[in-house]
Amino acid sequence: MNIAVLLSGGVDSSVALRLLQDQGHTDITAFYLKVWLEDEVFGPGACPWEEDLTYARKVCAQAGVPLEVISLQAEYYKRVVEYALEELRQGRTPSPDIFCNRRIKFGAFLDRIDATFDKVATGHYARVTEQDGLFWLSRGVDPVKDQTYFLSRMHQAQLARSLFPVGGLTKAEVRALAERHGLPTAQRKDSQGICFLGKIKFNDFIRFHLGERAGEIREKESGRTLGEHRGYWYHTLGQRRGLGLSGGPWFVVGKDVEANVVFVSHQDSASGHGRRVIPVEAAHWIARPPADERLLVKVRHSPEIQGCSLVQEAGGKGTVTLDEADPGAAPGQFIVFYEGEVCLGSARIGEDS
Repeated sequence: MNIAVLLSGGVDSSVALRLLQDQGHTDITAFYLKVWLEDEVFGPGACPWEEDLTYARKVCAQAGVPLEVISLQAEYYKRVVEYALEELRQGRTPSPDIFCNRRIKFGAFLDRIDATFDKVATGHYARVTEQDGLFWLSRGVDPVKDQTYFLSRMHQAQLARSLFPVGGLTKAEVRALAERHGLPTAQRKDSQGICFLGKIKFNDFIRFHLGERAGEIREKESGRTLGEHRGYWYHTLGQRRGLGLSGGPWFVVGKDVEANVVFVSHQDSASGHGRRVIPVEAAHWIARPPADERLLVKVRHSPEIQGCSLVQEAGGKGTVTLDEADPGAAPGQFIVFYEGEVCLGSARIGEDS
């Protein structure tokens, strides 16, 4: 079996590579996908992504595996970045990492290698199983590191060619394996940013593409002006940090895109803006739609999971009723559905009617 391993320069994908070798796989080629946009923002000659590539090369040299570098920047900009920017312009909350996996790592990359490789392996904390001719995506055993949220838009053809070697391990076990193999990435810190940003701060990325436009920050309950912001696209529902207001804590509870106003509530009042009933659209089911309306759900990538009821409607629309109100459920964000350990798919949060 020919396996393509996507190496990021981090510990998870490095361990995934070595685990495949430990399992006896020999027909392995590693790939580093250059999708970072630092060159565009920082300018020529400033290439923080090269540090990641250096680590990837060290891992491959140690493992005796060839490494190829593929640039997918044009595809990335078209399929992910333009989507993210348009969502921000509309005042919504984009989920670029979800589309990074569907459209790039298991999309454009699979198109590029065509049928040369049987499987594509990554360092995602998730598991794939096959039953009754269908491929199922299950949560990683580490609840904190589980990444099925970001894989929830994948389809059958993609899962059929996917391998997630670290999905059955905890992060501590992955670190221990990295130490045991003496991997150059064993002590390297995990990256925390959005996939395509690399070392760029999210606000710097937004400023580069969307600029700034001063507007008012108003208290939702009283309508009084509390301060000024640099553009509604810098803020999302539930946000607490970065508002620059005294007497807090304050939370973003709404936006008026046309007027460029950001509404906030004090902590004493913010709980009243939590949402239980949430309209959803563009539902995507990995293997099949749920048979029961009672499901588990993640409103964002985190260990937190709660119960909900889903009423499905035509055209991929529906209504989710959470067991517990969520103050940060924002239009454009994705809700991911589960039956036990199995990730069924996801739907985008719509606008309130």
